[in-house]
Amino acid sequence: MVEKLRAAVEHALEGKPEAVELALISLLGRGHLLIEDVPGVGKTTLARALARAVGGDWRRVQFTSDLLPSDVLGVTIYDQRTSEFVFRQGPVFCNVLLADEINRASPRTQSALLEAMNEGQVSVDGATTPLPDPFFVVATQNPQDFAGTFPLPESQLDRFMMRIRIGYPPPQVEARLLLDGEPGGGDRVQQAIDPAQLVGLQREVERVEFDASLATYLQALLQATRTSPALSLGASPRAGLNLARAARSRALLRGRSYCIADDIHDLAVPVLAHRVRLSSHAEGYMPSREESEATVRDLVARVPVPL
Repeated sequence: MVEKLRAAVEHALEGKPEAVELALISLLGRGHLLIEDVPGVGKTTLARALARAVGGDWRRVQFTSDLLPSDVLGVTIYDQRTSEFVFRQGPVFCNVLLADEINRASPRTQSALLEAMNEGQVSVDGATTPLPDPFFVVATQNPQDFAGTFPLPESQLDRFMMRIRIGYPPPQVEARLLLDGEPGGGDRVQQAIDPAQLVGLQREVERVEFDASLATYLQALLQATRTSPALSLGASPRAGLNLARAARSRALLRGRSYCIADDIHDLAVPVLAHRVRLSSHAEGYMPSREESEATVRDLVARVPVPL
């Protein structure tokens, strides 16, 4: 099932096996994915391909400054026929939600997703409604244009298991796309598994072996981010739990029932870099993704890998 799932998504996003693997790691690890990249490189295609490959329902929400929380979560309305208040579900009630340009929405709307992403439920007017299982958020933002945006706070960023980028396609793949003239690759993806099977794979991830030496190594990485003078905010315990779960997910994707140190080492940057804050810049300065990733990469390189 894992190989069928990978092949189906790679069919839509050709030439980007690394991005596909990281997206699948987040999906199988019950996390959420933040894609920070320029427009037109396949962010929507990737989200649509993931939804179609697992046979799930998906929705796309274009985040703008005038978007309200009720536009995402839903709203309670009065039904004159029954003389009762009825909850009309918003687009968040799906298996895969694409939150496009999430940083263009107001902080109020951004925070409306916190409960949904962390608890898998929505609370409106005192009533709590569970979200479908599985539930996966793919959010995007443009790293080049910050005019009119509201940067995601640390509490929101911490809900994303990974921050990745897709990048431009290889020349030969782009030439074939130009020749075919069909950008909607996600629509051609065949269903590989169903949502119930995806939930089963997510449970298999939890059973992947993660021994004590790896836990010690992972804690040393977290401690390095908290004691480094280059960082004013280190990785949280939730970041460590996400990295451990991502490592288990990567092991399953690669056909193993146990984790190795490389699973942690190779995923440390996409899991931790968006959760730390650099200390070398003034308040209000937004460091680039490259700066944060380079700092975390340097810290990871200094922590001894268990044999």
